[in-house]
Amino acid sequence: MQNLSELDYKKILICLTLYITSLFASNTLGIKLMPFLFGTHLSVAVFCFPVVFIMTDVIGEVYGKKMAKNFVLAGIVSILLFLFYSFISTVTPWAKEAMWAHDGYNQIFGLSARFAIASLAAFVVAEYQDVLSFFFFKKYTGEKNFWLRSNLSNIWSQLLDTIIFMSIAFIGVYPIKTILLIIIPWWIFKVIMGFLYTPLSYLGIHLLKKNGKTS
Repeated sequence: MQNLSELDYKKILICLTLYITSLFASNTLGIKLMPFLFGTHLSVAVFCFPVVFIMTDVIGEVYGKKMAKNFVLAGIVSILLFLFYSFISTVTPWAKEAMWAHDGYNQIFGLSARFAIASLAAFVVAEYQDVLSFFFFKKYTGEKNFWLRSNLSNIWSQLLDTIIFMSIAFIGVYPIKTILLIIIPWWIFKVIMGFLYTPLSYLGIHLLKKNGKTS
């Protein structure tokens, strides 16, 4: 087990904060859709959700697979807890003075069981696969070429995440063709954002390794 310094713990805490914040931003702000190419649509979560996967790669690169898996576990617990709080918040009665917010509040936070299961299942499978595939590629690329193994694992994990979520959430609601037209641009754009965020990953690795322990 690594002997982590106080500085390492502070850096890990900051990274965990960025990780959880990006995860919740994706799950709450992501309800907003924006127009994309050829009549398709994208969720605004494309700006923050890639950070979730990149962060586990950065943490794994510096502190090892076990720490990256701990981040995923923290994300799972956070989602479950948030879903529980959301359920309690939406089923409790409303005060008359707050009824002006009733419809909007319930629409945003009143997550259906199907969407909750879709989100959680996609996150669990894709995030663990991201960690495993990152270290699989690292075995063949060595210590160099972080950008390559990070983006290769991102391509695979984002595809899994998108397929699992869209399938659980929309099969039986939309035709398969429509679901595919949602999956493909959503996956491609998340992968592109992952590539664009690669310089930030290198910056993160540099800051974490500076005067700290490495895996």
